[in-house]
Amino acid sequence: MDKPQEEMQFLGLFGIYKETIKTIISWRKIFTQITLTFILPLAIIFLAHMEVSNLISRKIMQTDFQKHITRPGTLRYSKLTDALRSEWIIYWLLKATYFTFLIVFSLLSTSAVIYTTACIYTSRNLTFTSVLNVVPKVWKRLFVTFLCAFVVYLIYNLLAILILVLYMVHFPDNTFGVVVFHVMLILYFMGFVYISIIWQMACVVSILDNFYGVKAMMKSKDLIKGKRWVAIIVFTKLHLSFFAIQIIFELLVVYGHALGVWRRVGFALFCFLALMILFLFGLVAQTILYLTCKSYHYESINKSSLGDLLEDYLGDYEALNNGDDNVQLEQTHV
Repeated sequence: MDKPQEEMQFLGLFGIYKETIKTIISWRKIFTQITLTFILPLAIIFLAHMEVSNLISRKIMQTDFQKHITRPGTLRYSKLTDALRSEWIIYWLLKATYFTFLIVFSLLSTSAVIYTTACIYTSRNLTFTSVLNVVPKVWKRLFVTFLCAFVVYLIYNLLAILILVLYMVHFPDNTFGVVVFHVMLILYFMGFVYISIIWQMACVVSILDNFYGVKAMMKSKDLIKGKRWVAIIVFTKLHLSFFAIQIIFELLVVYGHALGVWRRVGFALFCFLALMILFLFGLVAQTILYLTCKSYHYESINKSSLGDLLEDYLGDYEALNNGDDNVQLEQTHV
C-alpha cells in the first residue's frame, strides 16, 4: 500500500475497492494464512449452524406434532414430553455455543486483518507469527467496543419495539396506517445500517487509535462525516452480498434436498469460498476506508508513530498519550 496519504482523501468507492484488492493480492500469502486460521472457521461456524439448526428445528416440530396427537396421561405422551424438553435444551445450547464461537472468531478475524493491513500501510516487517502474538491483545480492545455496540443495538431495538407497540395502538388499520408503517420500517433499517457502519469503523479505531469502547464509536461517527455516502455504499454492498450468500445457502443447501447430494455439496463449497472472500475483502476495505476518512479530515497519519503503536502490541501495550511527542495520529491544519 504505497499510495501517499494526501492522495488517500480523494479515494472514492472504486478507489477503495482497488486499494483493497491490490493489498490482498500483494500480500496474498499472509492473508491466506489468516483466512485459513480465523476466517475459515468463522465461515464454517456460520453456515454449518444454519444446517444443524434446521435439523434440530425439524426434529422439534415432529416431536411436538406427535405429542399433540397423543392422548395426555399415557406413557407415550410422557416420553414425548421428555424428548421435546431435551430437544429444546439441545437447541438453546447450540445457539449459545454458536454465538460464543461466532463472536470469538469474528473478533479474532477482525483483529488479525486490521492489524495486518495497518502493518502493510506502515511498511513494518510482518510475519504470521507476529500476527498470532498480537491478536489476543488487540482482541481485548475490540471486545470492549463490541459490548458497547451491543448495548447500543439493544437500546435501539427496544425503542423500535416500543414505537411499534404505540403504532399498533394509535394508528388505524387503513391505507394511511400502512404507509406510516412502511415509512417507519425504512427509517428503522436506515438507522440500523448507520449504527452498523459506526460499529465496524469503531473496530478499526479500537486498534489503530487511542480509543475503544464508547469513545471509539464517537470517534467513528466523526470520521465518516464527509465520506458518509461512500461508507454507506461500501457497507451496504457488503451486507447485501452477505445476505445473498446466506439466502443461496439456505435455499440450495439447507432446503435443497431435491437437488441431490452432490449439487448441495457443490453449492455449499461455493458459499464457503464466497463467504471467506467476502469477510476478508470487507475487513481490508473498512481499514482502507478508515485511512481515507483520516486523510479526508486532514488528520495526518504518522507512519512512524503508528508503526510504534503496532510494535507495542508485541510487547506490553502502553497507550499513547495525546500530549506526547510520539502521538499516534496528530491533527494538521490546512
